[in-house]
Amino acid sequence: MGESIQQKSMNSGAEENPAQKRREIRLLLADLGMEILSMKEAGADPEIVEDGKTFGENAEIKAKAVWAETGGIVLADDSGLVVDCLNGEPGIYSARYMGEDTSYEIKNQTIISRVNEAAGDDRSARFVCNIAAVLPDGTVVHTEQRMEGTIAEKAAGNGGFGYDPILFLPEFGVTSAEITMEQKNRISHRGKALEAMKRKLEEIYKGDVR
Repeated sequence: MGESIQQKSMNSGAEENPAQKRREIRLLLADLGMEILSMKEAGADPEIVEDGKTFGENAEIKAKAVWAETGGIVLADDSGLVVDCLNGEPGIYSARYMGEDTSYEIKNQTIISRVNEAAGDDRSARFVCNIAAVLPDGTVVHTEQRMEGTIAEKAAGNGGFGYDPILFLPEFGVTSAEITMEQKNRISHRGKALEAMKRKLEEIYKGDVR
């Protein structure tokens, strides 16, 4: 992409997310030719109320809130774990499941126990990520991707964060917390959604971000 895009910056409106998520985002968008700033680095501190009913609605709420303070291009994501036999829980409430102060070790063990107790042998689950981008003119574009798997019989792995230790990936024979960052970026819900968003931005601006 052209030099003009290198002189611009992109804000990631997901400051509440772990530092590892921000590293994933920067790694995946590194060749876009833009300086990528976190919400804090961009000087934004909006009050964000995530009251949407879908991942897409919540991602857009976050992106618009930051964009109102910074302008430019703002990306925000909303993601979570969807477990079929639990009627889609924790879903859009993944971060708030059992309370925001509850450790993921407790959350993960609770989900495993609930799946073990559920009728039937369906352990299918997936991570879902929706990314909303607000462009300089206020236009909003979305991408959404999934990473399919099953709920593991026990948590495993120290990589990743959140629910990664309990999403078993049959194609690798390990959980999402046991694969490398390179593998994860290639197959993850967030990695695929970011790649799709990068393609959309490249197509929209064709090398020139205004």
